[in-house]
Order: sequence, then C-alpha cells, then structure tokens
Amino acid sequence: MRPTIRRNYIVATIFIAVVCNYLDRQLLSILKPEILTHFGVGDAEYAVIVNVFLICYAIMYPVGGILVDRFGPQKVMFTGILTWSLACVGGGLSQNIVQFAICRGILGLSEPVIFAGLIVVITVWYEKTKRALANSLCQFGGSIGAMIAPAVIAWMSHFFPWYLVFIFAGCVGIVIAGVWLLVYRTPPQEILDMTTAPDPDEAQRRDTWSFSWGQLWKTSSLWGCLLIRLVSDPVWYFCSFWLPGFLRGMGADQGLSHRQTLDMIQYIGGIPFLVGAIGGVLASAFSDKLVRRGMPSLKARKISMISMVVFAPLCVLIPFVSTWGDVSFSTRIALVVIIFSLVAAMCQSWLYTIVVIISESFPVKNVSSVLGIACGAGAVGGAIFNEVVGSLINSMGDVVFFIMASLHIIAALILWKMVKREPKPATV
Repeated sequence: MRPTIRRNYIVATIFIAVVCNYLDRQLLSILKPEILTHFGVGDAEYAVIVNVFLICYAIMYPVGGILVDRFGPQKVMFTGILTWSLACVGGGLSQNIVQFAICRGILGLSEPVIFAGLIVVITVWYEKTKRALANSLCQFGGSIGAMIAPAVIAWMSHFFPWYLVFIFAGCVGIVIAGVWLLVYRTPPQEILDMTTAPDPDEAQRRDTWSFSWGQLWKTSSLWGCLLIRLVSDPVWYFCSFWLPGFLRGMGADQGLSHRQTLDMIQYIGGIPFLVGAIGGVLASAFSDKLVRRGMPSLKARKISMISMVVFAPLCVLIPFVSTWGDVSFSTRIALVVIIFSLVAAMCQSWLYTIVVIISESFPVKNVSSVLGIACGAGAVGGAIFNEVVGSLINSMGDVVFFIMASLHIIAALILWKMVKREPKPATV
C-alpha cells in the first residue's frame, strides 16, 4: 500500500476509534437516570463516579504520553482501545455501584493513550500545511461520537436494558482494536523527509533532538499548555458530562417522564456536539489556510483559537434562558441548544488546535509527553469543576455559568503570552 494511501486509512481508523471512545464515555451521562435508579444512588454518587473517571484520566494522560514516546503509537494505542472496551463491558456486568465505579476508573486509565498517540501519528505522517486538518478530522470522531450517542443509545435503550447497551458498545471497541493493529505502520523515510522538515526559521530538524524530562519543565510553553488545558477543559467536560442531564432536567421540570426526556435527548442531544465538531474542523482548516498564505504556523494556530473566544460570554445566558417563564418550553430548549452549540464550537476548536500547537512548539520526540501532561491537567481542571457543578448546580447554578464564561478568556491570555516555539537547549 502506498504511504499516502495508508495514512488516510490510519486517520480513518483513528476517527472510528475516537467515535467509539466518546460513545462509551457518553453512556453514563445519557443513561444516568436508569443507572442511578438501578444502583439506588443519587447525584452525589454520580459526581463521585464522574470524578473517579476524571482522576484516573488525569493520572494516565502523562503516563500515556511517556508510553507512546517510548514504545510507539501502534502497541500503546492498541492496548488502550482494547482495555477501555473491556472496561465498558465490565460496566455492563457490574453487580454494584463500587464495581461500576471501578470500571469507569479503568475506562479513564485507558482512554488517554489514543489521544497521546494521535498527535505523534499526525506529526510523523503529515506535513505542516495539512497537519491541523488531519488532526481535526481524527478529533472530529469525538464530536461525532458525542453527537450520535444520544440517538444511538436512546434507540438501543428502547429494546435493551442499560447494561446490554454497555456490553454491546464494548464489543464494538474490541473489533476496532484489532483493525488498528492491521492498519498502522511506522512511516517510511520518504514521508518523514516531508513531515519533519524544518521551517525556514529553524536551524535544525526537530526530529534529531529532544528535551530531557527535566528540561521540559523549564520551558514556558509546557507550563502555558498545561495551564490552558487546566483552565479551559472544564467547559467541555461540562458539555460532555452534564449537558444531557441538564436537558433531561429541563424536561422533568416541565412534567415529562423519564422515557419522554430520553426521547427528547435522542433528537436534540447531539446537535451541540455536531456544531462543535464542524466548528473545530473549520477553525483548523482556517489555521492551515493562514499557514499556506505565509503566516508562521504557530501564530496562525493562535489567531484561529483566540478568534473563537468571542462565544465564551454566551455561557452566562444559559440559566436565564432555561428558566425564562414568558416563552414556551420548546423555545427555551431551542435557545439552550443553540448557546451550547456555539460554546461547543469554541471548545472543540481549542481542543483540536492546541494539539497542533504542541506539535509545532516541541520536538517530535517530546510532543506526546507534553500532550499527556497538558491533557492530564485538563482532566484535573475538569474534576475540580465537576465538584463545583455537583455542589452548586441545584442551588447557585448561575455562578457555574459565569465561571464557564470566563475560562477561555483567561486561557487566551495564557496562550498568547506563554506558548512559543521552544529552541534547542544548549546541553543537547
């Protein structure tokens, strides 16, 4: 198979794997009422289960990056896909809430490796003028998974109990793991000559040297990327873990039954994730276009990300729109979905493009480790914010949304001031 053909198959396989990843992740939030009723627990225990996932996710992201840098993406990503699929099956087989939480923790430990490996795959297989778009297409799978999850899961729950839905989703992932082993290969030298070629402002190829672990922590870009994910990721985690429940809660307040709210989610729950995915891809394509026009690649990515922050203040409108008594329920739902859709587009553009920024700020041999550290920080931020949401959403929900409105603005300042192309250290 020609290398330029193979890399398309590689991207397609990653796309499908990420779709399954987000589908497995969304099972908990969409089937939340059924799962909590089955185990006889409430929102406090739900927040604990979410945090078990997030804490494990945060711990494993840096470890996953190190593993990918050391053992390569093929083996590590295969292990991750297989493990999270088995964890999903285990969740369906759980007999009590503790077993279920453990399976969600294993899911959190195994999911990060595909994202840590993804950036290495894109960096070595695609040249700079195509890298952001290729990465966004892989990441697009997450939004597609989140988008179709409400429809697919709600449809399946009409015919099967929640635990069989978990088991089926896990079995699909096991198949994807086998496909990845067959598809991925290390790129040949002809591809590496294109993908690792230096920019005009670089004196040396960035695939021939790397920072040591200690040197990485002395770079401003590492701390910048870490702080960006720590500050901005909670907004996306809210969309992923709380949005379906938030919409179902609006339906319940209107007097709809569990089944009716699930049917509602089936039709509208995926809209914000679809709009978010499209926004992320378009923002990535825009940054690639700026690079082709001659703008320095890192500056192009920054401009693309910062321009999307205009949607951040919309978050403050959500609690007012959702309880707007003078308009119909359908109008309120539509307005909440529109706002979340625009916020999701902002979140996805940042999540897609920060990966490319890392690949262009650090040598190839460091990108997975840096991404792991940054994404681990993002999961920590998500876990902290999840505690805030769990304690305030029912009593002081307005405060939560005001916090959400400010986070990407703060992250934009960090991005512009701290992230740069890191030069070769004198000791290498």
